[in-house]
Amino acid sequence: MNLYWTEYINYTLNVNMYENYRATKDSKAEQLLYEIVFRSGRLVNAHDDNLLLETERKGKSIGILIPFTSEKCIKIFNF
Repeated sequence: MNLYWTEYINYTLNVNMYENYRATKDSKAEQLLYEIVFRSGRLVNAHDDNLLLETERKGKSIGILIPFTSEKCIKIFNF
């Protein structure tokens, strides 16, 4: 199934990443904790193999380029 990402330009996306799932050790509990990493931002552009998001951090606008192969789950919001 193909999704036409250009229809979602200026929508807010929350993207869960595949390769950023990792385990960390909690020194207090002495057990492994699984950390889920995601990226969030406004969809600025969609290419054949990636999405470009824009977000603001510490008062500066930054771009996040996310390859389709890295995306596990995407939530789409239109605020």
